[in-house]
Amino acid sequence: MKHTLLLLALFGTTFIHAEDSRLQPPKDLNGYFPFNPPSSLSEWDVRKEQVRRQILVAEGLWPMPTKTPLNAVVHGKVEGDGYTVEKVYFESAPGFFVTGSLWKPKVIKGKVPGVMFAHGHWQDARLSLSSDDVVRREIASGGERFERGGKSIFQSLCIQLARMGCIVWQWDMLSDSDSIQFSREIVHTFAKQRPEMNTMENWGLYSPQAESHLQSIMGLQTWNAVRGLDFLLSLPEVDPERTAITGASGGGTQTMLLAAIDDRIKLSFPCVMVSTSMQGGCTCENASLLRIGTGNVEFAGLFAPKPQGMNTANDWTKEMATKGFPELQKLYETHGKKDNVMLLRGEHFPHNYNAVTRSAFYTFVNKHFKLGHPSLVIEQDYEPLTKAQLTVWDDTHPAPKAADPEFERKLLKYFAEDAEKQLRAADPSLLRQAVEVVIGRSYDKAGEVEWTLEDKQDRGDYLEMTGTLINKTYNEELNVAWLYPKQWNGRAVIWLDDSGKSALQSDDVKKLVASGATVLGVDLLLQGGEPVKQTAVVKNPREFAGYTHGYNNALFAQRTHDVLSLVSFLRHAKVGSRANPKTVCLAAFGSQTGPIAIAARALAGEAIDRAAVDTHGFRFGNVLDYRDPMFLPGGAKYLDLPGLISLNSPHPLWVKGESESSGGSATEWLLK
Repeated sequence: MKHTLLLLALFGTTFIHAEDSRLQPPKDLNGYFPFNPPSSLSEWDVRKEQVRRQILVAEGLWPMPTKTPLNAVVHGKVEGDGYTVEKVYFESAPGFFVTGSLWKPKVIKGKVPGVMFAHGHWQDARLSLSSDDVVRREIASGGERFERGGKSIFQSLCIQLARMGCIVWQWDMLSDSDSIQFSREIVHTFAKQRPEMNTMENWGLYSPQAESHLQSIMGLQTWNAVRGLDFLLSLPEVDPERTAITGASGGGTQTMLLAAIDDRIKLSFPCVMVSTSMQGGCTCENASLLRIGTGNVEFAGLFAPKPQGMNTANDWTKEMATKGFPELQKLYETHGKKDNVMLLRGEHFPHNYNAVTRSAFYTFVNKHFKLGHPSLVIEQDYEPLTKAQLTVWDDTHPAPKAADPEFERKLLKYFAEDAEKQLRAADPSLLRQAVEVVIGRSYDKAGEVEWTLEDKQDRGDYLEMTGTLINKTYNEELNVAWLYPKQWNGRAVIWLDDSGKSALQSDDVKKLVASGATVLGVDLLLQGGEPVKQTAVVKNPREFAGYTHGYNNALFAQRTHDVLSLVSFLRHAKVGSRANPKTVCLAAFGSQTGPIAIAARALAGEAIDRAAVDTHGFRFGNVLDYRDPMFLPGGAKYLDLPGLISLNSPHPLWVKGESESSGGSATEWLLK
């Protein structure tokens, strides 16, 4: 009777449960991404910090790369009707050139607003002009007004803003116009892994190594945007309190992300991108870790309560008026700034940044930056400039080598070494915060966990029980086996093994049980059957980890979640005074489970009293297949497994497999 009461107190009662949610097909960019606005500003402040950190980590910007001199070159000034335009290139990192056009009012008095214009997926956008037939069709549909000015939505916006008194920085996406150091195939249409780039040193983009260091096209473009804002604010005429960013489609993605992470932006206008539906289909709009548990509407919400506008079209944004925008309005209302967010309805137009939408942007800027123009602001016609008048490179300003694989390798190596240098000198809290994003869960968010007992056998000195541990918060399940001594000493040992809970039959486990400790064996996710050789990916045929792991945690991370669930259950399952273990230990000696135990202990901290682990010398940086069960986006960047080991400090740890392994027996260590 005594043992029965104790078991009920420790393990709970039986209940009906659903299948583990992680066994469903992985989520992809075409899923549903609702935004649930907070009930209070204090709640939002916590969530906002979490999501902002997730963006920065996912894009390789945590810590922010070292800002080196821009070495900006400005040349080739052209004077137009009410504006001037100059050709610009600068280095966002050594040898990595950002190119674009700098538009200014012809007459500047005092400080004026600065506007950043990200162009999106219009090929060679800054330098191209639409044909007469295309322009006439746009005019007929109501999308454009002028046969001349309608030839370039990019020149149209820049010239109009300059005439209104703004300075505009319009830069090239990677592989477009004068940005030639990466090919369009690499930036926008990448399809197949490149074996020659999948190496442990001098790797290229999309490789498991690049993903393990969180290096992506999207991250590079966001970094260029950060440095572009540095350049814009370096101009003495720009008012730092009146800075805006806008862009459509892929430019809308860039807009909402820079606005989310950089407080220097004061007004944001992302077009045809903010949606609870499709999140951005291009490789340049996705990055591993980026949208796990979040999405574009929440990214836009990070800008609240500052002025923000957006629009809809007959595309994935068409339901925004009823799905997403009301929630954004509620968030702004919580800030007391409901009128600071606006939505231009345009479902009768195709995917665009047409004259109607541009007029809404001009009017929004005019209002919030107090430019003094009559409202509504209507765009005026102009004579388009030619490619020769805008292109940055010429004989005097020679272009860098185009689409150079060696440059690609060199650039990624530069960013990896810069991050490592910063991380080794940083406070451990920065590393821990990054690891929480990489693993996708902190210990304090382990969830509400319950147990259902399914079988119990009396083995003489101990009871053997099997059942299911259910994480109700995340709808996750674990098959667990317990060896419970009838003379329990209050010590619980979680025993992880690559084979799962079947490893409880080992002599070391029996020794622990004989000492009075209860030992838990567990089948982590997808353990207990045939070993996983390759993990599941989304249906997208392109071989880019970000399409899967931008929306779903890697298997390594999910198995770490399982360990956190076990620890949380042991620490919080108290019903009677004897039900809560006095000591919780963790043991893992398999080549897969050893590193998982190190990761879990790094996050659980003092919730695990003692840990004994064999790492087998594992390193995330040695994984050369993004479908490997041990692949983890960001795993190598944050000082690899030694970084996770360092986060186990100062809590007791016995470790084998590293250059300085612990001495003595692991079992004896666990019994201390």
